[in-house]
Amino acid sequence: MTTLTTPVGAVSPRRRAQRRRRTIAVAFVLPALLLLGALVVHPVLFSVGRSFFDAGGSRFVGGENYAEMFRDPATLTAIRNSAIWVVVAPTLLTGLGLILAVLVEKVRWATAFKLLLFMPMAVSFLAAGIIFRLAYEEDPDKGVLNAAVVGVHDAFEDASSYPTARARDGQGVEKGPDGSYGTAAAVAPGSTVSLGFVGVPPKDVPAEAKPASPAKAAADEVRGAVYLDFTPGGGGRPGVIDPEERGLPGLTVEAVRDGKAVATATTAPDGSFRFADLAPGAYTVKLPAANFAPPYEGVSWLGPALVTPAIIGAYLWIWTGFAMVLIGAGLSSLPRDCLEAARMDGASEWQVFRRITVPLLAPVLTVVFVTLVINVMKVFDLIYIIAPGPVQEDATVLATQMWLVSFGGGNNQGLGSALGVLLLLLVVPAMVFNVRRFRRSQS
Repeated sequence: MTTLTTPVGAVSPRRRAQRRRRTIAVAFVLPALLLLGALVVHPVLFSVGRSFFDAGGSRFVGGENYAEMFRDPATLTAIRNSAIWVVVAPTLLTGLGLILAVLVEKVRWATAFKLLLFMPMAVSFLAAGIIFRLAYEEDPDKGVLNAAVVGVHDAFEDASSYPTARARDGQGVEKGPDGSYGTAAAVAPGSTVSLGFVGVPPKDVPAEAKPASPAKAAADEVRGAVYLDFTPGGGGRPGVIDPEERGLPGLTVEAVRDGKAVATATTAPDGSFRFADLAPGAYTVKLPAANFAPPYEGVSWLGPALVTPAIIGAYLWIWTGFAMVLIGAGLSSLPRDCLEAARMDGASEWQVFRRITVPLLAPVLTVVFVTLVINVMKVFDLIYIIAPGPVQEDATVLATQMWLVSFGGGNNQGLGSALGVLLLLLVVPAMVFNVRRFRRSQS
């Protein structure tokens, strides 16, 4: 029997095959490694090094940029807003996704419903930002949200009659500090007063308005008329009711004595009003400020107080479908025998959901939550597009602040690089947690 031996110094065929496979593998992986190094590793290392230099990059400043980060009020605002995003957005999205995933299982057209909720994922952040910037417009004629809010408000509360009206100067009617109007001189029973106003466009005068004509007052009453002191075509006399001048109907008028309203009336189509059975004394005829209050304009969605919640709302619209689909996939893989056994033992649907469905879905919910945390830490497009310039600083997060400091007018790339390093350090723990959890699930 002959035994084949490999000469000393020669490479065995097995080793040559292993080397060949290793060489082929490296040849395939090398382009991806080069691309990864050029697009990820090099920028990270460059940013870390750049963060130790001044704005121009010519002078080494050590940790000064990192210290400046926590002295800058804008950066502190960005850190606070980023914390709000990390706590609120992933929590709401995970909760909404879980609720919708459970409910969709009971819907007949589940696939169509999922498709409808997932469709916003196909919209770019730029397009979504433009859509919600228009939806959040404060002008009800442009912003759909405020149009709805104003519509609901006006359905339950009447708008003021003449928001642009003002008394003609020097004609015996004075404006009070609260926006109301009243007679400058005291009025006694038996008097007739004329209250002339201007500033009301003729098109805003109600169609039922008639030419003003106050009647003569009796001894125990005060009569008068509130009218538009303007004659179409000109030629009228200020402070005098001319034949073509119309009354202002629907105004609330009060007779005030010793600071209290003792009688109230509403102007007729010809602007006339009447207070009867008045006791002798001096009165002031007053038109409350509610007659002239500006119309309700809705909510300032993009004001300093609401801009961050408003942008988070836009983010929820985009990502709710993503969370629902992922959690729905986990829900479909749950062992149905456990759920049915619990129902047969008398558990209600809420008990099944809380004590069985949620615990079994805990790994999926954790992955979705951590993935969303990583995503919201990098959010930039929505904030930059939706937030108007004056409140940009109130809505800024670390990603937008990094861009603003580096390229958006700050021109301090040293501080911007430090912000980028801070953002990386905050994202890395979540990424490591996700990778470890994925490896454990595969083992």
